[in-house]
Amino acid sequence: MADFRSASAPADPHIRSVEVDFLGEVLATEAAAIAGFAERLKRGELASLHAALDLLETCKGHVVVSGMGKSGLVGAKISASLSSLGQPSHFVHPAEAVHGDLGSIRPPDIALLLSWSGETQEVVALASILKMDGIPTVGMSGKAKSSLARACTVHVDLGDITEACPLNLAPTASTTLTLAVGDAIALALAQRRDFGKDDFHKHHPGGMLGAGLRPVTEVLRFRVGHNLAAVPDTITVREALRAGGEGRRAGAIVLVDADGRLSGIFTDGDLRRHVNSGGISALDTPISGVMTRHPTMLTVESLVRDAVQLVQSKRLDEIPVVDREGRPVGLVDVQDLIAMRVVKE
Repeated sequence: MADFRSASAPADPHIRSVEVDFLGEVLATEAAAIAGFAERLKRGELASLHAALDLLETCKGHVVVSGMGKSGLVGAKISASLSSLGQPSHFVHPAEAVHGDLGSIRPPDIALLLSWSGETQEVVALASILKMDGIPTVGMSGKAKSSLARACTVHVDLGDITEACPLNLAPTASTTLTLAVGDAIALALAQRRDFGKDDFHKHHPGGMLGAGLRPVTEVLRFRVGHNLAAVPDTITVREALRAGGEGRRAGAIVLVDADGRLSGIFTDGDLRRHVNSGGISALDTPISGVMTRHPTMLTVESLVRDAVQLVQSKRLDEIPVVDREGRPVGLVDVQDLIAMRVVKE
């Protein structure tokens, strides 16, 4: 790899170029580690990965993840991913496990043990204890013939790779690959169990993820029959404004045809432009001639994230929501999405 450590002027264009090359090599090395593992998988060289999934699929308790140092940090993230995708999981530090915390691993559990060398003393000791206790274990390391591989029920050989560190010492490509394989295992396990959007929402009731997966009908402030009128498209602008009601009004009027199906939308912005161009007499023109026909809409099956996408991609402030027959049931107002903090002002 390029060496820019002797650079005395980091702002020098040549030195900056060398640094860019170095950074690119680091990223390429880590990407190559993942790509190499994927190629081995495609060639059918990783039956152990399928065996690991077969074992984890039978788990009736928690998948307990453990690892030392950088492997432990990666393991904590893998554990979090498993939990978020429907498989109960928690992390146990291997040194603490062999010094009194073995009670956090119970017979219904399966352990996922990480050690790149496969020889980390605390991890191997934990694997041996769990083997004696009859608790199934999945090991992940870069050594097919290691103490960890011998002690585990199933062992996934991550392969011999080169670290991105110029000294080939600092865990870089190895931890990236371990994390990626852990993600793949968590996602494949969720797929085997038909873990869908509704399940994901149940596991993420708060924050942006949970809000985005809520049905849009749950967050409608303006609802037809409550505080939003569905106005016939055969009347004038003035009459439509009156039909819209008094008090707190939505930023748009929804128009319907003779069958009650959504035929158009007329926003406050449309009103300002219409009056500015035609004067006060413009209020007596048929609204069908100035409304927006076939507006972008959501359905009762849509999620909040669908509304967010429309607001962001089409710059919409109001979006009508219709039922399966095309009849309006409500109106999404961008201010409501801002209040939910899923859209920024």
